[in-house]
Amino acid sequence: MPRASRCRGDAAQRHADTLRFVLFEARPAGLLFPQLTRASGLSPSQVRSGLAALRDIIAENGWPPLIWTRADGYQLGAERAALEAYERAVLTEKLTEFRRFITGTVAPHAAAHPRDKWVKHIIAQLNSIESTLDLVVSS
Repeated sequence: MPRASRCRGDAAQRHADTLRFVLFEARPAGLLFPQLTRASGLSPSQVRSGLAALRDIIAENGWPPLIWTRADGYQLGAERAALEAYERAVLTEKLTEFRRFITGTVAPHAAAHPRDKWVKHIIAQLNSIESTLDLVVSS
């Protein structure tokens, strides 16, 4: 089930529709954020809320995915290689985020309170998540 965005109001829905139309017109090329802002006529904050709502709408309707690359910007319905590269990049980013959280927050908490049941549980769960993400990224 897709996550519920905080940007689910009528305005965000309209912005998402505008962005979808603009991105479909640009296909197969993508649009960088400033280009997307100019082409849509929306403000940067409206584009951000529209993109969040658009991702939710895409997930709900099973439409082609929205990805972002540094070179091409935002794209709808990219080819398989681009989708895989995007997924790997996002998972690598999340893996780094989890590792920093474990080493920077949870490990010092565990060192300060070694018998705490909560910290033992969270370490076990986070190590499992880290292991799974590492497997996916390295395969």
